[in-house]
Amino acid sequence: MELDTRPLTVGDWMLTLLVLAIPLVNIAMYLFWAISDSGNINRKRFCQASLIWFLIIFGVSFGAAILLGGLGMMGAML
Repeated sequence: MELDTRPLTVGDWMLTLLVLAIPLVNIAMYLFWAISDSGNINRKRFCQASLIWFLIIFGVSFGAAILLGGLGMMGAML
């Protein structure tokens, strides 16, 4: 299928943001819109970029938690 290249209207964006504000549904829709071969290209790229930012923030947070946990354990040994 071919992606829709028309710009999303304000109403389209309002509906998109409403759906993405619903817990658990948002995760499924982010993934669906990001990997779907149909739909609007602008929504697809938005969801792809949002998921990439999520992975970056998750990775940095996880790394910081490991580092701070390790420092805490070292402090407890002293």
